[in-house]
Amino acid sequence: MPLGDLPGWRQVFAEDFTDGDVGIGEFPGPIYGQRWSANYKDGTPDTAAQKQPKGQRTSGYYPSKVLSVHDGVLDMYLHSENGVSMGAAPSPRLNGATQSPYNSQLYGRYSVRFKADSLPGYKVAWLLWPVSKQWPQDGEIDYPEGDLSKVIYAALHGVGPDGHKFDLFRPDPSVPFTDWHVATTEWSPGRIEFFLDGKSIGVATSMVPDKPMRYLLQTESCLTGCPAPETEGHVYVDWVAMWARN
Repeated sequence: MPLGDLPGWRQVFAEDFTDGDVGIGEFPGPIYGQRWSANYKDGTPDTAAQKQPKGQRTSGYYPSKVLSVHDGVLDMYLHSENGVSMGAAPSPRLNGATQSPYNSQLYGRYSVRFKADSLPGYKVAWLLWPVSKQWPQDGEIDYPEGDLSKVIYAALHGVGPDGHKFDLFRPDPSVPFTDWHVATTEWSPGRIEFFLDGKSIGVATSMVPDKPMRYLLQTESCLTGCPAPETEGHVYVDWVAMWARN
């Protein structure tokens, strides 16, 4: 895990999940509670479920069924129960923040080491989301993003001449989620650069957000088709590090 300031960046958060194990249903608990929030209560509708009637939702956030820490990693156990596929979206807390948005910053550097099982229908969109909740006007930055059975990419959302617009950035050649990788986002005034394992995969100079954003590890399902009921597996997070712009 990278520790310390970098040229132009001041480190504000670092977590490598080595302070102790936490069982499913207990995260963040006393060990990680000052540095993490589960963010959503069980049953909170995820992106897909927000479009479904209550009582008929096929997916959602269920941190008590998904999140644990063991062997130095945050483990997201993705699976279905009673016809509902379960994800989670934990957030780092800066300076022990006790209420959302937990880690609001205007500009920043975000780096995470991760890998996942190949799980069709489950996806990650670990993102920066506008504190204003004004979307897409105030933007959205997603990285890494992708169905866990496919390949890693980055996405930038904003407003174009015809309304909502998004741009995608992909490594060449394509890279699956099933090996360990480090994804880094550098968000500066008028510029965003995405790195995978230290190599740039793209730079954006338009639609760059200029309002404070919050960071969360949004992990969910049912956006391009729900996972089969028997599909289950894990996303592992080895470490997360954040910096503020000097």
